[in-house]
Amino acid sequence: GTGNVPKPRTRVRLESTRTIDIERFVDARDIDRLYWNDPYFLVPDGKLALEAYSVIREAMKKTGRIALGRVVMHTRERLLAIEPRDEGLLAYSLRSHDEVRDPGDAFGDIPHHKADPKMVAIAEKIIEQQAGAFDPTQFTDRYEEALRALIKEKEKGAGRKVTVEEPDDTQVSDLMAALRQSLGGERRKPAVKAPARRAASASRKKRA
Repeated sequence: GTGNVPKPRTRVRLESTRTIDIERFVDARDIDRLYWNDPYFLVPDGKLALEAYSVIREAMKKTGRIALGRVVMHTRERLLAIEPRDEGLLAYSLRSHDEVRDPGDAFGDIPHHKADPKMVAIAEKIIEQQAGAFDPTQFTDRYEEALRALIKEKEKGAGRKVTVEEPDDTQVSDLMAALRQSLGGERRKPAVKAPARRAASASRKKRA
């Protein structure tokens, strides 16, 4: 037989653009956090663009609005949320509606359960004890650190195995007792664990 003849593929390739088409201005609170993606720094391209850049930045500061625009990067059109930051502009790529999973798909099977007010009161006190400012330097990627250590060991010719410590089991038999124990002393600043059956990505692309 002649066999199956493969059908020719149709490829759509978009050329990268150097300008952003702004379509509208919105309140930042109108954009659900599920849609925010990667941040980019936007800088003006030469003196000619600086004037328009400065005008739009200051106008956005005074109105408290965020610009929504489109740009082509890496042969793909992306939606951007642009906001003023210091003397510049910061742009976040936004996921499209089709890329974000419906929260109901993940939360729909959770049975309604009324939390014990006493437990909630204790948990609130723990939250107050551990409240503080966000410091990104305190959060490190343990896997990346272990990987770097492994590479250094390999460079030295050693065969030692480098592993990442597994997190403690989050399952507790008596939640009230665990909360009281965590509340034990304000000086200890205990780590609060939030039990979860599983974690699922909100993005459709990363769905297992």
